[in-house]
Amino acid sequence: TSGNTGIGLAMVCAQKGYPLVVTMADSFSVERRKLMRFLGAKVVLTPAAQKGTGMVAKARELAEAHGWFLCRQFENEANADMHSNTTAPEILADFTDEKLDYWVTGAGTGGTLKGVARVLKKERPEIKIIACEPEIAAIMSSGEKQERNPDGSPAATHPNFNPHPMQGWTPDFIPKLAEDALQAHHVDQLLTIKNEDALKNSRELARREGIFTGITGGATFTGALQVAEIAPAGSTILCMLPDTGERYLSTPLFGDIEADMSEKEVEISRSTPGYGYD
Repeated sequence: TSGNTGIGLAMVCAQKGYPLVVTMADSFSVERRKLMRFLGAKVVLTPAAQKGTGMVAKARELAEAHGWFLCRQFENEANADMHSNTTAPEILADFTDEKLDYWVTGAGTGGTLKGVARVLKKERPEIKIIACEPEIAAIMSSGEKQERNPDGSPAATHPNFNPHPMQGWTPDFIPKLAEDALQAHHVDQLLTIKNEDALKNSRELARREGIFTGITGGATFTGALQVAEIAPAGSTILCMLPDTGERYLSTPLFGDIEADMSEKEVEISRSTPGYGYD
Protein backbone atom coordinates (compact mmCIF):
# COMPACT_ATOMS: atom_id res chain seq x y z
CA THR A 1 0.00 0.00 0.00
CA SER A 2 0.99 3.62 -0.42
CA GLY A 3 -1.00 4.29 2.73
CA ASN A 4 -4.75 4.71 2.42
CA THR A 5 -5.80 1.08 1.89
CA GLY A 6 -3.27 -0.06 4.48
CA ILE A 7 -4.61 2.38 7.06
CA GLY A 8 -8.16 1.20 6.38
CA LEU A 9 -7.12 -2.43 6.72
CA ALA A 10 -5.28 -1.63 9.96
CA MET A 11 -8.46 -0.11 11.40
CA VAL A 12 -10.52 -3.19 10.54
CA CYS A 13 -7.86 -5.63 11.72
CA ALA A 14 -7.64 -3.78 15.04
CA GLN A 15 -11.40 -4.21 15.53
CA LYS A 16 -11.35 -7.87 14.48
CA GLY A 17 -8.20 -8.82 16.34
CA TYR A 18 -6.41 -9.89 13.17
CA PRO A 19 -2.64 -9.45 12.78
CA LEU A 20 -1.74 -7.32 9.75
CA VAL A 21 1.51 -7.03 7.82
CA VAL A 22 1.73 -4.21 5.28
CA THR A 23 4.41 -3.81 2.64
CA MET A 24 5.20 -0.26 1.53
CA ALA A 25 7.92 1.36 -0.54
CA ASP A 26 10.14 3.56 1.62
CA SER A 27 9.47 6.56 -0.64
CA PHE A 28 6.07 7.16 0.95
CA SER A 29 5.68 9.60 3.83
CA VAL A 30 6.66 8.48 7.33
CA GLU A 31 3.28 9.61 8.67
CA ARG A 32 1.66 6.69 6.87
CA ARG A 33 4.03 4.18 8.48
CA LYS A 34 3.39 5.62 11.92
CA LEU A 35 -0.39 5.64 11.49
CA MET A 36 -0.46 1.97 10.53
CA ARG A 37 1.93 1.00 13.32
CA PHE A 38 -0.13 3.05 15.78
CA LEU A 39 -3.13 0.93 14.75
CA GLY A 40 -1.14 -2.23 15.47
CA ALA A 41 0.04 -3.21 11.99
CA LYS A 42 3.56 -4.31 11.10
CA VAL A 43 5.01 -2.27 8.21
CA VAL A 44 7.67 -3.92 6.06
CA LEU A 45 9.49 -1.38 3.90
CA THR A 46 10.79 -2.10 0.41
CA PRO A 47 13.42 -0.08 -1.50
CA ALA A 48 12.05 2.92 -3.40
CA ALA A 49 14.01 1.84 -6.47
CA GLN A 50 11.81 -1.28 -6.70
CA LYS A 51 8.71 0.94 -6.89
CA GLY A 52 5.15 -0.30 -6.41
CA THR A 53 5.76 -3.59 -8.18
CA GLY A 54 8.44 -4.32 -5.57
CA MET A 55 6.12 -3.86 -2.61
CA VAL A 56 3.42 -5.95 -4.35
CA ALA A 57 5.94 -8.73 -5.04
CA LYS A 58 7.18 -8.62 -1.42
CA ALA A 59 3.62 -8.98 -0.13
CA ARG A 60 3.06 -11.99 -2.38
CA GLU A 61 6.38 -13.53 -1.29
CA LEU A 62 5.53 -13.12 2.40
CA ALA A 63 2.00 -14.48 1.98
CA GLU A 64 3.20 -17.56 0.11
CA ALA A 65 6.01 -18.23 2.59
CA HIS A 66 3.86 -17.90 5.72
CA GLY A 67 0.43 -19.01 4.49
CA TRP A 68 -1.09 -15.55 4.99
CA PHE A 69 -4.15 -14.09 3.27
CA LEU A 70 -3.12 -11.66 0.50
CA CYS A 71 -5.59 -8.79 0.01
CA ARG A 72 -4.64 -8.08 -3.64
CA GLN A 73 -6.47 -4.75 -3.48
CA PHE A 74 -5.37 -3.78 -7.00
CA GLU A 75 -7.26 -6.76 -8.47
CA ASN A 76 -9.73 -7.76 -5.75
CA GLU A 77 -13.33 -7.25 -6.88
CA ALA A 78 -14.37 -6.69 -3.25
CA ASN A 79 -12.61 -3.32 -3.52
CA ALA A 80 -14.73 -2.11 -6.43
CA ASP A 81 -17.87 -3.81 -5.08
CA MET A 82 -17.65 -1.83 -1.85
CA HIS A 83 -17.66 1.45 -3.78
CA SER A 84 -20.55 0.23 -5.94
CA ASN A 85 -22.48 -0.55 -2.76
CA THR A 86 -21.60 2.54 -0.71
CA THR A 87 -19.89 5.46 -2.48
CA ALA A 88 -21.98 5.30 -5.66
CA PRO A 89 -25.38 5.11 -3.88
CA GLU A 90 -24.32 8.02 -1.67
CA ILE A 91 -23.61 10.12 -4.77
CA LEU A 92 -26.90 9.13 -6.39
CA ALA A 93 -28.82 9.92 -3.20
CA ASP A 94 -27.18 13.33 -2.89
CA PHE A 95 -28.15 14.18 -6.47
CA THR A 96 -31.68 12.79 -6.51
CA ASP A 97 -33.76 15.11 -8.73
CA GLU A 98 -30.66 17.25 -9.26
CA LYS A 99 -28.37 17.34 -12.23
CA LEU A 100 -24.80 16.11 -12.08
CA ASP A 101 -22.77 16.66 -15.21
CA TYR A 102 -19.24 15.55 -14.28
CA TRP A 103 -17.66 13.24 -11.71
CA VAL A 104 -13.91 13.85 -11.32
CA THR A 105 -11.65 11.38 -9.53
CA GLY A 106 -8.10 10.12 -9.32
CA ALA A 107 -7.04 6.49 -9.34
CA GLY A 108 -4.96 4.61 -6.81
CA THR A 109 -6.03 0.98 -6.58
CA GLY A 110 -8.76 1.68 -9.13
CA GLY A 111 -11.47 0.49 -6.74
CA THR A 112 -13.26 3.82 -6.46
CA LEU A 113 -13.00 4.46 -10.20
CA LYS A 114 -14.37 1.06 -11.27
CA GLY A 115 -16.94 0.71 -8.52
CA VAL A 116 -18.49 4.16 -8.82
CA ALA A 117 -18.18 4.60 -12.58
CA ARG A 118 -20.10 1.46 -13.49
CA VAL A 119 -23.02 2.43 -11.26
CA LEU A 120 -23.16 6.03 -12.47
CA LYS A 121 -23.03 4.88 -16.10
CA LYS A 122 -25.94 2.52 -15.48
CA GLU A 123 -28.12 4.80 -13.37
CA ARG A 124 -27.16 8.24 -14.70
CA PRO A 125 -25.54 7.75 -18.12
CA GLU A 126 -25.50 11.48 -18.80
CA ILE A 127 -22.77 11.97 -16.18
CA LYS A 128 -19.29 12.33 -17.66
CA ILE A 129 -16.63 10.33 -15.80
CA ILE A 130 -13.26 12.10 -15.66
CA ALA A 131 -10.18 10.31 -14.30
CA CYS A 132 -6.94 12.12 -13.47
CA GLU A 133 -3.33 10.95 -13.41
CA PRO A 134 0.09 12.64 -13.05
CA GLU A 135 1.35 14.28 -16.23
CA ILE A 136 4.82 12.90 -15.56
CA ALA A 137 3.41 9.36 -15.17
CA ALA A 138 0.50 9.32 -17.61
CA ILE A 139 0.31 5.56 -17.96
CA MET A 140 -3.45 5.08 -18.37
CA SER A 141 -3.59 7.52 -21.28
CA SER A 142 -0.36 6.29 -22.86
CA GLY A 143 -1.91 3.51 -24.93
CA GLU A 144 0.90 1.21 -23.75
CA LYS A 145 -0.29 -2.16 -22.48
CA GLN A 146 0.41 -3.21 -18.88
CA GLU A 147 2.29 -6.49 -18.54
CA ARG A 148 0.46 -8.77 -16.10
CA ASN A 149 0.76 -12.07 -14.26
CA PRO A 150 -2.00 -14.68 -14.74
CA ASP A 151 -3.79 -13.41 -11.61
CA GLY A 152 -3.96 -9.86 -12.99
CA SER A 153 -1.21 -8.47 -10.78
CA PRO A 154 1.53 -6.38 -12.40
CA ALA A 155 4.42 -8.32 -13.90
CA ALA A 156 6.60 -5.28 -14.60
CA THR A 157 6.83 -1.52 -14.26
CA HIS A 158 4.83 0.29 -16.93
CA PRO A 159 7.19 1.78 -19.54
CA ASN A 160 5.66 5.27 -19.21
CA PHE A 161 5.99 5.51 -15.44
CA ASN A 162 8.09 8.17 -13.75
CA PRO A 163 8.24 8.94 -10.01
CA HIS A 164 5.80 11.64 -8.90
CA PRO A 165 4.73 13.28 -5.60
CA MET A 166 1.04 12.28 -5.73
CA GLN A 167 1.21 9.56 -3.10
CA GLY A 168 -1.69 7.13 -3.40
CA TRP A 169 -2.14 7.80 -7.12
CA THR A 170 -0.68 5.91 -10.04
CA PRO A 171 1.76 3.26 -8.81
CA ASP A 172 4.29 2.15 -11.41
CA PHE A 173 1.66 -0.05 -13.05
CA ILE A 174 -1.96 0.21 -14.21
CA PRO A 175 -4.06 -1.55 -11.56
CA LYS A 176 -6.33 -4.24 -12.97
CA LEU A 177 -9.40 -2.55 -11.47
CA ALA A 178 -8.56 0.74 -13.21
CA GLU A 179 -7.93 -1.05 -16.48
CA ASP A 180 -11.32 -2.74 -16.16
CA ALA A 181 -13.02 0.67 -16.01
CA LEU A 182 -11.14 1.84 -19.09
CA GLN A 183 -11.91 -1.30 -21.08
CA ALA A 184 -15.60 -1.08 -20.15
CA HIS A 185 -15.63 2.46 -21.62
CA HIS A 186 -16.81 3.86 -18.30
CA VAL A 187 -14.23 6.67 -18.40
CA ASP A 188 -15.12 9.54 -20.73
CA GLN A 189 -11.87 11.46 -20.40
CA LEU A 190 -8.41 11.14 -18.87
CA LEU A 191 -6.75 14.32 -17.62
CA THR A 192 -3.07 14.74 -16.79
CA ILE A 193 -2.05 16.90 -13.83
CA LYS A 194 1.21 18.80 -13.33
CA ASN A 195 3.04 18.26 -10.04
CA GLU A 196 3.20 21.98 -9.30
CA ASP A 197 -0.55 22.42 -9.86
CA ALA A 198 -1.35 19.59 -7.45
CA LEU A 199 0.77 21.20 -4.73
CA LYS A 200 -0.59 24.68 -5.44
CA ASN A 201 -4.24 23.66 -5.31
CA SER A 202 -3.80 21.58 -2.16
CA ARG A 203 -2.46 24.72 -0.46
CA GLU A 204 -5.21 26.87 -1.99
CA LEU A 205 -7.94 24.55 -0.73
CA ALA A 206 -6.51 24.80 2.79
CA ARG A 207 -5.96 28.56 2.87
CA ARG A 208 -9.06 29.68 0.98
CA GLU A 209 -11.65 27.00 1.75
CA GLY A 210 -10.45 25.36 4.97
CA ILE A 211 -10.32 21.98 3.20
CA PHE A 212 -7.25 20.09 4.45
CA THR A 213 -6.51 17.60 1.71
CA GLY A 214 -3.26 16.09 0.47
CA ILE A 215 -1.36 16.32 -2.79
CA THR A 216 -3.69 13.88 -4.55
CA GLY A 217 -6.66 15.93 -3.39
CA GLY A 218 -5.03 19.02 -4.86
CA ALA A 219 -4.40 17.08 -8.06
CA THR A 220 -8.01 15.94 -8.38
CA PHE A 221 -9.23 19.46 -7.68
CA THR A 222 -6.90 20.69 -10.43
CA GLY A 223 -8.69 18.29 -12.75
CA ALA A 224 -12.05 19.66 -11.63
CA LEU A 225 -10.84 23.19 -12.38
CA GLN A 226 -9.76 22.07 -15.84
CA VAL A 227 -13.23 20.65 -16.43
CA ALA A 228 -14.83 23.86 -15.15
CA GLU A 229 -12.92 25.87 -17.76
CA ILE A 230 -14.56 23.99 -20.64
CA ALA A 231 -17.89 22.88 -19.15
CA PRO A 232 -21.07 24.65 -20.27
CA ALA A 233 -22.31 27.39 -17.96
CA GLY A 234 -24.37 26.02 -15.08
CA SER A 235 -22.69 22.61 -15.07
CA THR A 236 -22.41 20.68 -11.80
CA ILE A 237 -19.05 19.05 -11.08
CA LEU A 238 -18.48 16.55 -8.27
CA CYS A 239 -14.85 16.13 -7.21
CA MET A 240 -13.51 13.32 -4.99
CA LEU A 241 -11.01 14.33 -2.28
CA PRO A 242 -10.34 11.08 -0.37
CA ASP A 243 -7.16 12.27 1.31
CA THR A 244 -5.99 14.27 4.33
CA GLY A 245 -3.13 16.72 4.51
CA GLU A 246 -1.94 15.28 7.82
CA ARG A 247 -0.33 12.39 5.91
CA TYR A 248 1.97 14.83 4.09
CA LEU A 249 3.67 16.77 6.90
CA SER A 250 7.10 15.41 5.91
CA THR A 251 6.63 15.99 2.16
CA PRO A 252 7.26 19.01 -0.11
CA LEU A 253 3.63 20.06 0.45
CA PHE A 254 4.75 21.48 3.80
CA GLY A 255 8.19 22.56 2.62
CA ASP A 256 7.50 26.25 3.26
CA ILE A 257 5.88 25.72 6.67
CA GLU A 258 8.30 26.41 9.53
CA ALA A 259 8.08 24.98 13.04
CA ASP A 260 9.56 28.12 14.60
CA MET A 261 7.89 31.52 14.68
CA SER A 262 8.25 33.75 11.64
CA GLU A 263 9.31 37.40 11.93
CA LYS A 264 5.67 38.43 11.68
CA GLU A 265 4.66 36.02 14.44
CA VAL A 266 7.45 37.35 16.67
CA GLU A 267 6.21 40.86 15.94
CA ILE A 268 2.68 39.87 16.98
CA SER A 269 4.02 38.31 20.18
CA ARG A 270 5.93 41.47 21.08
CA SER A 271 2.90 43.68 20.43
CA THR A 272 1.85 42.94 24.03
CA PRO A 273 4.26 42.88 27.00
CA GLY A 274 3.73 39.50 28.66
CA TYR A 275 4.15 35.75 28.13
CA GLY A 276 6.77 36.03 25.41
CA TYR A 277 10.42 35.36 24.70
CA ASP A 278 13.28 37.77 25.21
